[in-house]
Amino acid sequence: MGKTFKKPEALSDAHTHYCPGCTHGVIHRLVAETIDELGIRGRTVGVAPVGCAVLAYNYFNFDFQEAAHGRAPAMATGIKRVRPDLMVFTYQGDGDLASIGMGEIIHAANRGEKFTTIFVNNAIYGMTGGQMAPTTMPDQRTSTSPFGRNVQEVGMPIKMAELLSALQTPAYISRQTVIKPKYITKAKKAIKQAFTYQLENKCFSLVEVVSTCPTNWGMTPVQAVEWTEKTLLAYYQPGDYKVPS
Repeated sequence: MGKTFKKPEALSDAHTHYCPGCTHGVIHRLVAETIDELGIRGRTVGVAPVGCAVLAYNYFNFDFQEAAHGRAPAMATGIKRVRPDLMVFTYQGDGDLASIGMGEIIHAANRGEKFTTIFVNNAIYGMTGGQMAPTTMPDQRTSTSPFGRNVQEVGMPIKMAELLSALQTPAYISRQTVIKPKYITKAKKAIKQAFTYQLENKCFSLVEVVSTCPTNWGMTPVQAVEWTEKTLLAYYQPGDYKVPS
């Protein structure tokens, strides 16, 4: 008898506001499936800051908190320290985590805070107008770099998985993508592993998910998938970058 697939209980029935071709919905599904499979929905708290996922609380059937731009790790730290019995995760974009929230995520990881971060990297500011982000590719056009990112002026794109992996504090750091089914299964495994480490009170965990943004890239969804696979994944290579010893 074949397996029956259904909507995870942790996922609400609300229609999302995401643009066509955006992969936030896929990532939401993987997070919800993980929470259901681990049986932790009754004690899970999500934290979303400013960004495309600012309305994420509408799409999950568990508690959510709203943080100021870039400050989700600080809020997650407070919640987890006061209530270590809770399963706490942040859901952040690259403009949020790698720019205004850079200091927050680095110090949270270095302290070994026992929460999980889902880091969505689509190489651009998605919600606020398509500006250049720390993860924007060389020569990539954005609303604030109409002639392309000039690395001579602003440097190379920041690789957050590699940067955090350089810290000595034990952690689980992985980079995956969800642009095709063959990648989605690996992303699900990484997300579940990240939550499992938190369940075991073992370490800080972060899963970076390389994603698409057809609207701000000025591409069709199909073109966005092709560009992600050809360009982004060549620079932001998937894999586990740090595993706790």
